[in-house]
Parts: sequence; C-alpha cells; structure tokens
Amino acid sequence: MTSTDLLPPDLGFAAGRKLDLDGLPELLGFHLRLAHIAMYRDFSTSLAELDLTQKQGATLQLIGANPAVSQVDLAATLGTDRATMMAMIDRLEQRGFLSRRRSTDDRRRQELFLTEAGETVLAASKLAIAEHELRFTSRFTPSELKTLVNALRRIHQQV
Repeated sequence: MTSTDLLPPDLGFAAGRKLDLDGLPELLGFHLRLAHIAMYRDFSTSLAELDLTQKQGATLQLIGANPAVSQVDLAATLGTDRATMMAMIDRLEQRGFLSRRRSTDDRRRQELFLTEAGETVLAASKLAIAEHELRFTSRFTPSELKTLVNALRRIHQQV
C-alpha cells in the first residue's frame, strides 16, 4: 500500500492527476484535517435548511441544556472570544431564537434563554445532527467508535 492509497479518491488535480504529497499522508494532523473537512461539509449540508452554523447549533444546545447561562460561560465552553460570542448571540436573538434577561443576582450578568422558536429550531437541529452523526458513526463498530473518541479526547483535552 502506498501513501496515496490512504487518501480519498477525490484528492488531487481536477484533471485526475495526483499530487506528490511528500509525506503528508503519514501525518496525523493531515488525516484529522481531511476528516474534519468531510464532517464539516456534511454538517453544513445537514443544517443548511435551518441556516445554522456549527457554533450556532452548539450555542442553542448549550442554552437549552443550561437556561440562564451567560455569554461568558458559553464563550469559554466553545473556545470563542467574548466579542465573537456576543455577535453570535445578537444574530440568534435577531432571529427570535433566544432572549436575554438581566440576572437578579448580578446586574452585570445577562442570562440567556431559548424562546419557543429557539426550542423548535433546536429540536429540528438535533434530529439533523443525529442523522449527520449516524452517517459517520455507522462506519465503525461500537468498540472502534469508543476507541476513536477516546483517542481524539487525548488529542484535544488540556494537558
């Protein structure tokens, strides 16, 4: 087996000529990037009808699971800076998916809640995401999937 045998068939020049990848196929990061691209494209297609990005979907899911959560806590959980999170919250609020309320405990803090429209779009997104996930998880046995997820955790968890 050559290093190009490890690649998806559509990688290379449009005319069908394959590039010399000079050791890239032996790099873990190269395969993680290709896997990320495949999953991202499928995710985007899956949620296109709802017009949600991955981070918007995750934000709605976190607010739904944690009513009264703050933007700061969301930003920290999703690895996003405060300004980016505020802009995303603004967009989701403009679409009618969430509301902000000033905390009664700390007047500086805004608490976030899903609206009825937000709960509806969250339910639809969870169904679309479950179908998206199944397209990829079904490629593995339960044991293989558990091993893969554990290995990926070892890469992304803080040391």
